[in-house]
Amino acid sequence: MTLFSAIFRPGQDQELAAIDTAGVLTRLLRRRDARIAILILTLVGAAAILGPLFTVDPDLPDYGNSLAPPGPAHLLGTDEAGRDLLARTLWGARISLGSALLVTTVTAAAGLLLGVISGCAGGVLDTVVSRLIDILLGLPGLIVTLAIVGLLGPGFLNLTLAMSATGWAALARLARASSRQTMHLGHVRAARMAGASLWRVAAGHVLPAAASGVAVVATLGIAEVVIALAGLSFLGLGAQPPTAEWGTMLADARQTLAYAPWQILGPGTGLVATVLAATMLSEALRDVTSPGAGQ
Repeated sequence: MTLFSAIFRPGQDQELAAIDTAGVLTRLLRRRDARIAILILTLVGAAAILGPLFTVDPDLPDYGNSLAPPGPAHLLGTDEAGRDLLARTLWGARISLGSALLVTTVTAAAGLLLGVISGCAGGVLDTVVSRLIDILLGLPGLIVTLAIVGLLGPGFLNLTLAMSATGWAALARLARASSRQTMHLGHVRAARMAGASLWRVAAGHVLPAAASGVAVVATLGIAEVVIALAGLSFLGLGAQPPTAEWGTMLADARQTLAYAPWQILGPGTGLVATVLAATMLSEALRDVTSPGAGQ
């Protein structure tokens, strides 16, 4: 049984599916761990959006204050170039979280559209898309990402594109399975018998139903995307200096970690808090969408 079928059971119409989705959200908000995770993610997101408005230029060097410890002037200290680490942490949150959301959104949209088109059209198109999905799922995603970055060159935009190009396959398979299931429901068959075109049915009935399942699964992978982006940036494949990004900041701190450990405080705390909260929310979401969760 797929995660989609745990939310939408065969025979349900769209109205009942919408009620079930609301039930999933209600059960999720009843969980203490989910509420804590949402609170942490909200605070991190607010800091990323609003924080840079009240800080100095994160790329402005001040060599006279090189490696200054945390204090009133610089709450998280400064790095080797004298740049304010609080400002760089907040600006880095924008890049790290924004890129993770971008990758998740692009992969979810691509997987949803290709899966729905494949599942509804059938025939040769379905065969081609299915074989492409099988090929991508059969290859190590990290290796394919590294190969694409190697061709395009290091950079956060190229890294984001590479991860988006390799992350849609599993979501497309889910959307395809959901689409084929929805096409056999009673209200969809009735619409086809009434003369509705295939693509009108796909847009009005199949796509909204498949979107809910894809959104759930995409949410489960946000923590992995954040870790992957930061890890590859740590290796020098993502954001390039002097851009403030959590993985790059951690890489820069390696050289002076022995006598200036405060450099890892901002990006390290932000990364751990984000991944921990995203993981907690994913686990809670997995529990409330599992078979029998609403009983």
